[in-house]
Amino acid sequence: MNVTISPSSVAGTARAPPSKSYTHRAILAAGYADGATVRDALWSADTRATARAVGLFGGDVDRGDDGRLEIDGFDGRPDVPADVIDCANSGTTMRLVTAAAALADGTTVLTGDESLRSRPQGPLLEALADLGATAVSTRGNGQAPLVVTGPLSGGEVSIPGDVSSQYITALLMAGAVTDEGISIDLETELKSAPYVDITLEVLDDFGVDARHTEDGFAVDGGQSYAPTGGEYAVPGDFSSISYPLAAGAIAADGEGIRIEGAHPSAQGDTAIVEIVERMGADVDWDRESGTIDVAAAPLAGIEVDVEDTPDLLPTIATLGAVADGDTKITNAEHVRYKETDRVSAMAEALGKMGVETTEERDSLTVHGGDSTLEGATVSGRDDHRIIMALALAGLAADGETTIEGADHVDVSFPGFFDLLEEVGVALERRA
Repeated sequence: MNVTISPSSVAGTARAPPSKSYTHRAILAAGYADGATVRDALWSADTRATARAVGLFGGDVDRGDDGRLEIDGFDGRPDVPADVIDCANSGTTMRLVTAAAALADGTTVLTGDESLRSRPQGPLLEALADLGATAVSTRGNGQAPLVVTGPLSGGEVSIPGDVSSQYITALLMAGAVTDEGISIDLETELKSAPYVDITLEVLDDFGVDARHTEDGFAVDGGQSYAPTGGEYAVPGDFSSISYPLAAGAIAADGEGIRIEGAHPSAQGDTAIVEIVERMGADVDWDRESGTIDVAAAPLAGIEVDVEDTPDLLPTIATLGAVADGDTKITNAEHVRYKETDRVSAMAEALGKMGVETTEERDSLTVHGGDSTLEGATVSGRDDHRIIMALALAGLAADGETTIEGADHVDVSFPGFFDLLEEVGVALERRA
């Protein structure tokens, strides 16, 4: 599907979708349990991949008419899957499920789409091998397809922290049900640290004790997953909140946009509220009620470090394109290893729209003051966050902006274009 965005003003109320990061962890945590109900879950292409994996491990995920997920778990000991686990485009699924597969007494094969098969898994495979499992890349390059044979015994392991925080999440979740537990020593500084904080929060909500240590993280073995009252509720997603928030900062008309479902949590992407405010937008976040009100104002470029918030880079780049002056996004090298190289993807797409950028290995500078944002046909790169960020750019561009492959928003925000229409964006979808 291609979507054409016409320059538009926005106003009204937008509801934040549930958090993808929390949903992934909650579905798998309920799988590790005897069972649980997960409320307010995001049901998207990525989270469905995690649900399929739970089913292949011997559990069952049933989505009711009210959106609740009733999950029968595999109680800490996954079956050997009867089929290959297809993680589709979901990097979170592959990392978390690879560690779960190492608990099975047998061999599991995992793969994904072309994009996922290019993403690094090597450090996690090496860690699992050090903990007693056999974990290899079929091509010997540290990328999927992966073959994992358990069972995992647990113990102490070292792993780099600057490739993906999901490795640490995967080991902590699996380690709780091993006999020995797992102690993780970080070889390098941890990038995207708030995502491990999310993991610790979810584990605590499921009755599992995991913790920071002087050298990294640790989780004791022999634990059981069991949320209080058998239920867990997923909070709103601040990665997704970044899009209506930025839309309001760029193009809000009159009273602006109110975003609901924005309750505080461990998500690092809550930083987007401060970022938009620093750039000059009128922002009011009522944390108790979980609402954010945002109105447009002249924006000014700033410097933003995305070491802990890599998913915000596309949104910040678009804000920089409409801001006066330079917006420099730093500590961004790990953003190149997402669904696509998001640093280059945003530089290329914004360049087609008339925006000057400077791309370095670890940074992206958007020269908004030296640019005139113009409508163009741009590729979404099969990446949900690139697509949504470019749609925001279309609100302020001179002329129409067509985004190719826009249906990939289903990965994290299936109702994204519906939401844009509800707040007044003129757009056209073409198959």
